[in-house]
Amino acid sequence: MQYLHSYWRMEYIEAPENPKERTNPFVTIPQEQNDEKNLVLIRGQFHYIVMNRFPYNAGHLLVVPYREVGDLSDLSESELSEYMNLIIRGKKVLEQALHPDGFNVGFNLGSAAGAGIPKHLHCHIVPRWSGDTNFMPVISDTRVLPTALNTLWKRLREFV
Repeated sequence: MQYLHSYWRMEYIEAPENPKERTNPFVTIPQEQNDEKNLVLIRGQFHYIVMNRFPYNAGHLLVVPYREVGDLSDLSESELSEYMNLIIRGKKVLEQALHPDGFNVGFNLGSAAGAGIPKHLHCHIVPRWSGDTNFMPVISDTRVLPTALNTLWKRLREFV
């Protein structure tokens, strides 16, 4: 028998169920000023790019405003401009570092749309490769990632 270790899952599983008990990681992550520990790749004036700790795929990035904003329409023109530029920049970093065949880029706006933190806007940039789908998420509710997050952070930082 072989064993598959999803080393990051326990943190997710043990997180409090009551959203009122949770702190907003999108606010606390950039305040810590420890980019490697927190997997922050790029800091802008209004937003930052961070690797998702609970990724759908290796290299899954999030573009997040520093301030708590729930919708794209809540961003000023300057914020919106930087936000879109950081989405493009994050995609380019992934292209250079990982050479994916495609991307899923998008927003989950509101809890009904799957937003885990509905009061804090974030854009997902998920690299995809031909044939990267498999039975693991369907059969065992497990995702297989080919590299550790910190190792991948260092690799992506080379292209920032």
